Amino acid sequence: MSIRKIIIGVIGASQPSAAGLCLAEAVGREIAGRGATLVCGGLGGVMEAAAKGAVNAGGEVLGILPGPDKGSANPFVTLPVATNMGHARNVIIAHTADALIAVEGEYGTLSETAIGLKLGKPVFVLPGGQQVAGTVAVASATEAVTLAFESLKP
Repeated sequence: MSIRKIIIGVIGASQPSAAGLCLAEAVGREIAGRGATLVCGGLGGVMEAAAKGAVNAGGEVLGILPGPDKGSANPFVTLPVATNMGHARNVIIAHTADALIAVEGEYGTLSETAIGLKLGKPVFVLPGGQQVAGTVAVASATEAVTLAFESLKP
């Protein structure tokens, strides 16, 4: 019997649109509502909105921070990890997540997407995100999280 929780990564824009913020918060709520832990980069934008959704639904949020200070985490990160690795922390996020959900984003999100795909992890992309070969386009937060969980079944 395993007591390890499923960990779903939420990756995305540091300066998302209003729609992106709503999607990210809904994804966080869905992840926590299913008893999983959310992992993200721990800062603002999509990361903060997803973390807020998760915490407000009673979940845990693991924030893999780029800098040396745990205090730089957004206020919804319950488990901050200071790496002092800058963008290299994206590799840790991709390795830690069982599946990844992208909400908008630019190069940092693309790096996490690419690493996740290279590792054989499922990557789901919500509207407004950048589709690359191997990712799965989804229309809603519920669909993203449902498919993420389904993809992890043996």
